[in-house]
Amino acid sequence: MTFVLGLTGSIGMGKSATADIFRRLGVPVHDADASVHALYRGRAAPLIERAFPGTVSDGTVDRARLGAAVLGDPEKIRQLEAIVHPLVRAEEEKFLESVSALAPVAVLDIPLLLETGGERRCDAVLVVTAPADVQRSRVLARPGMTEEKFTVILDKQMPDAEKRARSHFLVDTSWGFASAEAQVRSILACLAGRPGRVRSSRREEKNVGAVA
Repeated sequence: MTFVLGLTGSIGMGKSATADIFRRLGVPVHDADASVHALYRGRAAPLIERAFPGTVSDGTVDRARLGAAVLGDPEKIRQLEAIVHPLVRAEEEKFLESVSALAPVAVLDIPLLLETGGERRCDAVLVVTAPADVQRSRVLARPGMTEEKFTVILDKQMPDAEKRARSHFLVDTSWGFASAEAQVRSILACLAGRPGRVRSSRREEKNVGAVA
């Protein structure tokens, strides 16, 4: 069975660049954020428009309008998550099924992996990290980013120290991405030959629950 490695990390830590390293090394990667973007242009759009009228334009979710519609309302955020999360999970399952006979290791790139309990679907967790001052300088250099926005984003994410404590592997990107690639190669060497566990689909999980 394919070994499923959950990849996560807070904003500005270099998670996306680390995911790209895995791809360059031939490891299949499922990008949860990219899946959401695709769903906003496809299957999720009519469901979101039904729940939040006026948030879809030309068949695509307008993220700014959607953000304004749910901002500061926990119930609406939960309603949105109830629409989107099952669709993203279904795409994730398709991805794992497609690589199960081909890849010894597959990566699930999920920004809020630990915050949402996604680590239960993985065989191990890799946290991408960097010192707080490096993270801060990277994030504040982004166009349109402000101290206030940065603080709001951090408040939604598990502290880096807690993520590191709950990880099986770490990649520290503060030494540059050549060093990060060396760390990724070391992790893959460590995982070589390790089988993943047998997984149940969501349908199977529901059936087991019903029997229990």
